Amino acid sequence: MSKLFIIVNIAITFLVVHVPAFAANEILKPEKAPIIITSQSLTADNKNSTAVFEGSVIARTDNITMYSDRMTVYYDNSAGKVNKIHAVGNVKVNQEERALFSDEALYLETEQKIIFTGNPKAVEGENVISGKEIIFYLKDSRAEVKESRVVLQNKQGMD
Repeated sequence: MSKLFIIVNIAITFLVVHVPAFAANEILKPEKAPIIITSQSLTADNKNSTAVFEGSVIARTDNITMYSDRMTVYYDNSAGKVNKIHAVGNVKVNQEERALFSDEALYLETEQKIIFTGNPKAVEGENVISGKEIIFYLKDSRAEVKESRVVLQNKQGMD
């Protein structure tokens, strides 16, 4: 009987201590950061759920900044979220220590990725990766490069 009492006590203690902590963790999870976009002009089309930003466009979120000449944002007004962003002309994306450049980029919200086309290249420090297409996966912080060319600076030399 005392063994059963101890097991029940341990189970109740576990539930009392851990379940509220788990619930608080879920409640306190930060919401997605807003996307703040600035440009010289904006043309909004609520019927087609698009917004076209032109001229020195800058889109910022928590840890990513995207620059381009023109940016079309596709959104779901009922859900209050951005579905995709299509950037064209002098595209540059900064995230932490890396920068990606291209003529065109497509951000897909559901897949959490950005597809760079038109002379894409990724630069981190003195290292440069270029190719026909670079797909950057935001969640995993990884990239796929088609027809890649990589220039790695070898600071230690080859002995």
